[in-house]
Amino acid sequence: MFKNLIVYKIAPSWVASVAQVEEGLDRERFTECAASQEKSTGWVEPRGQSHGALVEAVDGQLMLKLMVETRILPAAVVNRKLKERLAQMEASAGRKPGKKETREIKDDVRLALLPQTFTKQTAIAVWIDPQAQLLLIDTASQAKADEVVTALVKALTGIALALLNTQVSPRAAMAQWLISQQPPAGFSVDRECELKAADESQAVVRYARHPLDNDEVKQHVADGKLPTRLALTWRSRVSFVLTENLQLKKLAFLEVVFEGAPDGQDDGFDADFAIATGELRRLVPDLLEALGGDQGSR
Repeated sequence: MFKNLIVYKIAPSWVASVAQVEEGLDRERFTECAASQEKSTGWVEPRGQSHGALVEAVDGQLMLKLMVETRILPAAVVNRKLKERLAQMEASAGRKPGKKETREIKDDVRLALLPQTFTKQTAIAVWIDPQAQLLLIDTASQAKADEVVTALVKALTGIALALLNTQVSPRAAMAQWLISQQPPAGFSVDRECELKAADESQAVVRYARHPLDNDEVKQHVADGKLPTRLALTWRSRVSFVLTENLQLKKLAFLEVVFEGAPDGQDDGFDADFAIATGELRRLVPDLLEALGGDQGSR
């Protein structure tokens, strides 16, 4: 259900019922791009059922979904049409347009082309854990996470969000785990890693499907190449790649997690969401503890 996670702390001052969250999101419900609109952002039903709820509550956990639709207008197409318009103007008026006039013509070209373009939709799952006061966004892109935060602040009155900031940086912790070959309790180091030099060279060494418990890796770290990505597995249940920015990428729930899961009467949404969040509600605190805890909670 989740492939990536970027984790935010929710300010303790924000408290809202499911009904209040639903009401706020409904004011910002998604509508498709108009003919001349380049981008549209809004909230959609997490289950994918038309006219359904915009907030799904399962075992006290909330699931939301943001839809982002953009019109695909390649710059090369705009520039080609712009050159044609500029050439026509120069031929008819006997002069080259100035910079300001060229910008205005380019804007006109874009507006004329937009209704002819295709659109691309991207749905981003958002999970709120009210008890832990955490908000987790299923994306590997900080830019997309920023869009979600902007949309939430607009929809939910009084909500304040901040990225987690741990006592020990992920880079420093991952370096120590590689050098000592002693990952934190409950975690094991897998076979993927990226090391990057902190000096001007910015030299990068990547390992994929390669053992990391060797002197070569230790030497790279000793030479100043710090980990920016490291593959880990938590309690033989969830594997992921931890990044230097405290993002969890390539999340994968191992088969043991879903063993014995009940065959639901619905589309399986509730069971999948409950199982996935149940695992991650234990993984995230364990990871934060391994990094010294969140600075904001000290």
